[in-house]
Amino acid sequence: MTKTILQANNISKYFGSGVSEVRAVNGVNLKIKRGELVLIMGPSGSGKTTLLSMLGALLSPTSGEIIIDGTDISSVKEAALAALRAQKIGFVFQAFNLLEALTAEENILFPAQLGTEGTQGAKKRLDELLTRLGLTARRKALPNTLSGGEKQRVAIARALINRPPIILADEPTGNLDSHKGQEVMMILHDIARDDGCAVLMVTHDPRVEEIADRILWLEDGALRDRKSEQHSWVIDPVCGMRVDEWTASVMTEYNDKKFVFCSSRCLSRFEARPEYYVNNR
Repeated sequence: MTKTILQANNISKYFGSGVSEVRAVNGVNLKIKRGELVLIMGPSGSGKTTLLSMLGALLSPTSGEIIIDGTDISSVKEAALAALRAQKIGFVFQAFNLLEALTAEENILFPAQLGTEGTQGAKKRLDELLTRLGLTARRKALPNTLSGGEKQRVAIARALINRPPIILADEPTGNLDSHKGQEVMMILHDIARDDGCAVLMVTHDPRVEEIADRILWLEDGALRDRKSEQHSWVIDPVCGMRVDEWTASVMTEYNDKKFVFCSSRCLSRFEARPEYYVNNR
């Protein structure tokens, strides 16, 4: 049986109190297993980053429990959380978060200070990662001389240096062009398969859906599994855009058939000439 690496049991995060209380995450249950690449998607402000911060032991939940590789992080003292994060979790951020004064290899080795092998013990792993990610020739380069794709590969290597069982990625393709974004997605895909890690990614990028094992949808603080419910891609009859019927909010019925639209503008055009669009879609 494949091991569960990350488990969240009924976790919630509330901000404020009384009438001003905001439930950013509300009663989420989640299990991520070794070898899985799981996406969390949803509209802006739905609580994705808050959820990821709690799963990464960066933010404490208001209620519920989070278990990482068998350790209930609520029982870990604050002073020990930094070591737990360094050893159990690899973080990949949209903004790369590299230290500008350090070279690529120094950035990659930085978390090894808190790893079980230490910095010296991690140097063999460093060489392996530099080769694997095509960074050997850039190992002495400072971040301001690296391209966006190279920076993100350095960030991925840094996330992997301590061999963590789970990688948490927050919009890892957000600052990259299409080609570099695809490259990063496939690296993370291969990490899940080849290293037996669990990869949990927050993203708005629909291209990642093709390689994900599961797609979870977070909205109004609640999480749902899209692939476990009936949904399908449909075509907007006005503009021809592909629309996810499961999450669509703009739709109408005509002649006992449902039509889904990418926007209210397309809906208005359809309502003005429904027969035209039905016959020519």
